[in-house]
Amino acid sequence: MHDVFARLDTFGERYRLDLDLDLSSGGDWIDCSRLLDPGSPELTRVLDAERHASGQVSDHATALTVIAVYAGRVTTAALLAWALRGVLIDVRPSNTAIRLSEHHGFEAVGLRKPYAVEGSVETLVSWVLEEHLLPLARALRVRTRAGLRQLHGGIAHGCAMAFCGASLRGGDVDELEAAYHRFVAAAGNGLDRLGRVVRLREGAREGLFYLRNTCCLYYTSAEKVLCASCCLDSEADRVAHYRSVLRGA
Repeated sequence: MHDVFARLDTFGERYRLDLDLDLSSGGDWIDCSRLLDPGSPELTRVLDAERHASGQVSDHATALTVIAVYAGRVTTAALLAWALRGVLIDVRPSNTAIRLSEHHGFEAVGLRKPYAVEGSVETLVSWVLEEHLLPLARALRVRTRAGLRQLHGGIAHGCAMAFCGASLRGGDVDELEAAYHRFVAAAGNGLDRLGRVVRLREGAREGLFYLRNTCCLYYTSAEKVLCASCCLDSEADRVAHYRSVLRGA
């Protein structure tokens, strides 16, 4: 099943993974398991890097930006692998590492032991959410006092982007839409109330897009822009923007 990693690469940078990492050799990789400790220097590095890169004005806004970007990059490959092939990639924190970027987001995501095994959606939820993203949200809550609902909103958005992004890069829209709804149904934790995926068509192009019910406060950064999915824009305006994406505008 190792070819699943090559297949993921075809969908672009969001799903690309560095394989067979050896963290004992040093380098710039950060062990993701260290980020679950609210007081760890590794979590400090991640927050400081994002605040510097995006020019955020507060600790809690930085945390909301971090969780949204993290969920939209670090665990997305596992979600897409399951949607496409029905296999599980181990993205539990102890097997995953990130490399910081000078810009908004992360430069790379890697695995210590890359493998894919058949498994259930319940195991996927355990590895992605219960053992990784939700504990990270709790750590960020303790560290910055960011609201847990908003942090979970970033998780919901990031997970949805695994399916939405692939739908615009050649993925089967029917397959991805069905997989998304299966995942959200199994996920629980109220993620289904934090936003929804809509399916849009313009001419011959079709895709999945996310409408958030929470805000990551990225508009308070130096960028001063709203995310395309932001709930501070009306649903009609967000859908109109998404339709323009399908038209290639």
